[in-house]
Amino acid sequence: MKPPSSSSHFFSSLLRNNHLSYFLLILLPFIILVIILYSEEFNCIFGQLDPRISSQQQNSISRNIKKNKKLPFAIGETKEGCDVFNGRWVWDEQRPLYEESECPYIQPQLTCQEHGRPDKDYQHWRWQPHGCSLPSFNATLMLETLRGKKMLFVGDSLNRGQYVSMVCLVHRLIPENAKFMKTDGNFDIFTIKDYNATIEFYWAPFLLESNSDDAVKHRIEERVVRKGSINIHGNYWKGADIIVFNTYLWWMRGPRFHILQGSFDDEEKDIVEVSTEEAYGMAMKSMLRWIKRNMDPKKTRVFFTSMSPTHQKSIEWGGESNKNCYNETKMIEDPSYWGSDSQKGIMQVIAEEFGKSKVPITFLNITQLSSYRKDAHTTIYKKQWTKLTEEQLANPFSYADCVHWCLPGLQDTWNELLFTKLFYP
Repeated sequence: MKPPSSSSHFFSSLLRNNHLSYFLLILLPFIILVIILYSEEFNCIFGQLDPRISSQQQNSISRNIKKNKKLPFAIGETKEGCDVFNGRWVWDEQRPLYEESECPYIQPQLTCQEHGRPDKDYQHWRWQPHGCSLPSFNATLMLETLRGKKMLFVGDSLNRGQYVSMVCLVHRLIPENAKFMKTDGNFDIFTIKDYNATIEFYWAPFLLESNSDDAVKHRIEERVVRKGSINIHGNYWKGADIIVFNTYLWWMRGPRFHILQGSFDDEEKDIVEVSTEEAYGMAMKSMLRWIKRNMDPKKTRVFFTSMSPTHQKSIEWGGESNKNCYNETKMIEDPSYWGSDSQKGIMQVIAEEFGKSKVPITFLNITQLSSYRKDAHTTIYKKQWTKLTEEQLANPFSYADCVHWCLPGLQDTWNELLFTKLFYP
């Protein structure tokens, strides 16, 4: 960033002054160096907020992730000035990184090939940032890093998908008798015995306590979140060395949201209605406080994955009205595309709350790059938990899942970005 013009005039005037003191001559290079080193910080402070989170805001959100301070697990750094979340999708014959049939841990909601999807093109796209390239995912490095440690994904079913992707990316290096998966309450736990390590997922779609916290039976129409209740779940997160949070989809029930101010055990419940943005901001504040109190920045890392876009309205990308992602096999090519289901107000809340906080947290901004991928959803190619009616069978658009993603697929890229930010921040 260029120094302010007034400062430039000041320095040039000083240099033209024949009587400039020796002291100022010594001080001048130091002042210029400070301006250069912290120009990005000044830009973050004075820059305007863009709801879609610009690269400058990503730096602001992760303002405590300093390049001149070695972070836990870091072994290098990304090329100076390269925003790994800004780029394009390129065809890659070497993809996918694993085969669906090779990973027995993928839930039947995500096994698109097993459930009859006729094409595989969605598996062959690789994310290419402008100005640099992502390092190849190194499963050996990931496993060695996790030796004696716990990696934890916390959030909703989309974060569970990213968790399963991570398991699939590393499990082939582990002997069959040295790994196992189990479910325990809100936890799914993948244990790697020879490494004394676990990769875990914890179901908490709001992060805070809610009436949707049952990991299996959580389809509740009137969703309620309890204020100030993060420790109900957070007590189970303690001891993790790497945490990846997400929360978004479950908040999207309209412009207003119900907040419980007492306890779910109260006979008469004190429930108030606030804007969804206010409710979401409350969750962000609680999460950041929990991180500050429970995660040692010298030994641990924390990540937050931005909203996963949906593709419910094909008219938004030039398709027909009353249709969605079903039968979509090509991605959206408009680089400025932003679907209405990705709430800009929520991105604004994230930018504001993370920007104000001094908690070291790395923001994984997967929203824009995922917005192009209308081709990568599970649609009808998944296990259906309830029997479909004749009317639904006659109209696949009526039951196509345009929220979740096939594996292997897009969410492997999310983990490549996580890998990049973990080892090359």
